[in-house]
Order: sequence, then C-alpha cells, then structure tokens
Amino acid sequence: DKLNPVDIAKESLQYAAKNKHDVILIDTAGRLHINEELMEELKNIKEAVRPQEILLVVDAMTGQDAVTVADSFNGQLGVDGIILTKLDGDARGGAALSVRSVTGKPIKYIGMGEKMEDLEPFYPDRMASRILGMGDVLSLIEKAQEAYDEKQAMEMAQKMRNNDFTLEDFLDQMQQIKKMGPLKDLIGMIPGMSQLNINDVDVDPKAMAHIEAIIQSMTKEERQNPSILNGPRKKRIANGSGRTIAEVNRLLKQFEEMKKMMKQVNSLAKGKKGKFRMPFFR
Repeated sequence: DKLNPVDIAKESLQYAAKNKHDVILIDTAGRLHINEELMEELKNIKEAVRPQEILLVVDAMTGQDAVTVADSFNGQLGVDGIILTKLDGDARGGAALSVRSVTGKPIKYIGMGEKMEDLEPFYPDRMASRILGMGDVLSLIEKAQEAYDEKQAMEMAQKMRNNDFTLEDFLDQMQQIKKMGPLKDLIGMIPGMSQLNINDVDVDPKAMAHIEAIIQSMTKEERQNPSILNGPRKKRIANGSGRTIAEVNRLLKQFEEMKKMMKQVNSLAKGKKGKFRMPFFR
C-alpha cells in the first residue's frame, strides 16, 4: 500500500537514526490554510515526529495574502519562524513587518533569488534600510567579499594606479561582478538609488554578455594594446562576436574614457593639479 505523508515522515526519522544523520528536513507540499484536510495532515505530521522547529515559507509578492496565510498557519499549527521569499521582485519588504507583527514569530531567512546561495539570513536593520530607500551597503560589501579574491583585487588596484588596466583586466572585472548577482539587485543596494524607480532603470543583462563576446573575440595582443585595432581587425572581431563594428567602436571609446578617468583620479590622489571630470556622468 502507498504510504501516507505521516508514515513517510516517521520512516524518514528511522532512516536518519539508522544512518546517524543529526539533521532531518521534512519539506511538506505547498498548501493553503483554507484546505482543512491538508491542514489536518500537517497537524498529524507534527504530532508524529515532534519537530524541533517549524518554519513557514511565505511569498512576499502576495502582499496581504501572505500575512493572512502566516496568521492562519500560526494559529492552527504553530510556527517557530518565517522564511520570506521572492524579495528580489517588486516587493520592498513591507510584508516582513506585517508577518512579524501578526505572528509574533521571527523572520529567519529571506529568498533573494532561485539558487541555494540566494537564501540569506534576515537582518531587520538592513530590511528597514531597503524599505526606507536607504540601500543595503553591508549586504553589497558581503557579496563583493564573496566574489572577489583579495590578492587579485590588490593586483587590480595596483594596475589601476599605474594606468596598466587592459581590456583583459576589464573582462575579468566584469566576470567578477557577475558573480555578485543581477545588476538590478546590486543597484538597489546602493544608498539613494532606491529613491529612483529601479524598474525604470535600463539594466540590460544582455549588455554585459555582448561586451564579453566582443573582448573574447580579440586576440591577447589586441586586448593588451587596443590601439592596434584597425578596420579589418574590428570587422573580424564584430563577425566573431556576432555584434556590429559600431558596437566594437563604442566599447573601445568607453574603455578609453574609463582609462582617462582613472588617470585623472590618480593625478588628484598624487596632489597634481588639473580639472577632474567624470566621463560617464555628463
């Protein structure tokens, strides 16, 4: 006969004990509080296995419905904590305040994406900063620390100071930034940026892929010394990357402007006189 969920939960405990596992997670199927039959099933599982902790996963995008579900589950089943998911969407975190208020239970984790590493510990002060449009610098710093190798970062900083930054270095930096997550999420962590409508900010994830394709279509010599890129070379790069010659030229122009900006910053740092301008912000 087919085992029911309660029997499966019991057998999982027996298996864990037999194989000397000290942690067991029982993940129940998603359900609504209005389904009394399924709620009764949850109560029976709780009585059978007596879990040390019950965590309720709530979808932040559902707004008031999330609050209602949390209140009902806590009333009928009793929960020890909340996991709030889909906070990488349009929801700014207001549901976190409401769910905490009606249940009196702590929010332990938040979901900022679909991957395992996107499940993060919940920090009330950081969520408050996001809701108030103050950004989340601490989370941004943590993401950077996870993505960047310290020795590599020091070497890159030295290249920038010496103005030895090449297209190969630029490509490497882009790949490091990609490890930190979607650009839209990173922008939202910068203080002041959330006062703008982030949904209206044109952050095209394909743009970085196009730049990568262009640089990867260059030879090592061309990446190290873009000045040798003449017409035929640019045409070959455009064909190899599936982009246009105009896009190749635009990338080269932006890269040169960035190098000029670095040179100006270095000059100011060394106390040299000169007018400083930011080529990317006109």
